[in-house]
Amino acid sequence: MILAEGEQSVPSWRLLVPLPSEIIWSLAFLIIFAVVFLKFVLPRLNAVLDERAEKIEGGLRNAEKVQEQVDQLKADQEQELAAARQEAASIREKARTDGQKIVDEARTRAESENERLLASGRQQLHAERVAASTELRGEVGTLASELASKIVGESLADDERSRRVIDRFLDDLESSQATTR
Repeated sequence: MILAEGEQSVPSWRLLVPLPSEIIWSLAFLIIFAVVFLKFVLPRLNAVLDERAEKIEGGLRNAEKVQEQVDQLKADQEQELAAARQEAASIREKARTDGQKIVDEARTRAESENERLLASGRQQLHAERVAASTELRGEVGTLASELASKIVGESLADDERSRRVIDRFLDDLESSQATTR
């Protein structure tokens, strides 16, 4: 380093250490800055941070409340869904039993109608058989009477006699048919 005339050389360590007046002014500035910072800035900063923390905690509490409500609603919905499923199952079962009951009733009505129709048919068949038998007896009686008149050679015009002869002939005919079966 080049020194000017009349200047004394300053040791190199002295360049790094500040002067005591600079230290005092720096300390005074630091104390004033610390007091202003602690008195005005730090409380506002803490208030802002506290406000943010309160908002965050409030948001978390609200989120927890909402989550509890969601969980409660979900549980209620699951209960309602289970109840609806159970009700649907009971409705299906009732419909199945009602359907089976209707089928059974229809089957019973059809069977009774079938039995009624069969009984009616049997009665009608019996009535027709009796009518045919009566008609056949009358025709066979007339033919037998004519045949007997021709064989005997005399007239069987007497109704009572001819009826007895015809009845005896038909009885003999029926008994001979019954023994051959």
